Amino acid sequence: MITHEDQLELFKLISDSIAKDMECWAFGGNAMMFYGYKDETKDVDLLFDHEEDRAEFIKALEKLGFWETGLSNIYVPEKLKDKYKPLMYTRYDIRFDLFVKKVFKTAISPKMREDVYAVHDFKGKRNLRIKVLRKEFIVLLKSVTERDKDFEDILTIAKKDKRFDWQYLIDEVIWQHQHGDNLVLLDAEKTIKELKKYVFVEQKYLKQLYAVLNKR
Repeated sequence: MITHEDQLELFKLISDSIAKDMECWAFGGNAMMFYGYKDETKDVDLLFDHEEDRAEFIKALEKLGFWETGLSNIYVPEKLKDKYKPLMYTRYDIRFDLFVKKVFKTAISPKMREDVYAVHDFKGKRNLRIKVLRKEFIVLLKSVTERDKDFEDILTIAKKDKRFDWQYLIDEVIWQHQHGDNLVLLDAEKTIKELKKYVFVEQKYLKQLYAVLNKR
């Protein structure tokens, strides 16, 4: 597990090791720590716009003692066939899941790029910029990854944040579907149906998903 303080220290060390300035998007348990939703996490989920940035980031991780590991014990089999599956690096009980361009079939939309929750610059020999995605996007992407503990994290957000914008989430799900993500509607439906067992979510949001599903 990694605490928020440990995460900040680790990002600073990485900024001292990378050979170029770069930026990436945080969307997993590591992003939740920036919000204060949780105190520690095992997974550090990052999404890069460019393959060369991920490759440089990996070089820095390897200098710090991380090594590449397999995905089969983490992701369901159909995810392992996706061309946008991550590379995974681990050291002891800390794991980095590193994506490029998409989280499986889900892209960073224009709305995601514009409506960022926070930006953190780690200035070493180079600058590492971490952009923390808005909470609704965190829920969306955790619905997509479907790993152990992802639903638990989604439930934590739904319970702790009374101002969670469900319509914002649904609009983004529909946008992703319209732009080529043919699984996002089902992922979101599954998540919301499960959430309704624990928190109140208005039925109208599921109805919007069903309306789009029925047009397929």
